[in-house]
Amino acid sequence: MLAISNAVIIADWEIELNAIRSAGNGGQNVNKVATAIHLRFDIKRSSLPAFYKERLLKLSDSRITTEGIIIIKSMQFRTQLQNKEAALERLKELILSAIVVQKARRATKPTKGSQRRRVDSKTKRGASKVLRKKVDF
Repeated sequence: MLAISNAVIIADWEIELNAIRSAGNGGQNVNKVATAIHLRFDIKRSSLPAFYKERLLKLSDSRITTEGIIIIKSMQFRTQLQNKEAALERLKELILSAIVVQKARRATKPTKGSQRRRVDSKTKRGASKVLRKKVDF
């Protein structure tokens, strides 16, 4: 069971966890033991509220397939339990980041002072470049 918030909880049957062999360093342990975790979570079949599903499906994240399945691969740690906890935590962070409503950006005009400083710096830069030119007699 994964608690997203006080009201939203994901049941264990909704999250598919598979242990796979990890890549990278670890010597013989890598070849023998399946310590990496492959997490799959189907957004459309889940018991998440409609708002959560909608926001997750709109999210442009490489971990979300076109069918609406979140795939997270965790092989950061050397034990299966730590990788499982890390994968679940990353799933929770992904869901929480999707529901955060971005503040609407309001376009503003640059101030007169900032415009003047910009133009002054450009003319000063141009003047120093003119001094580098070849001198004609």
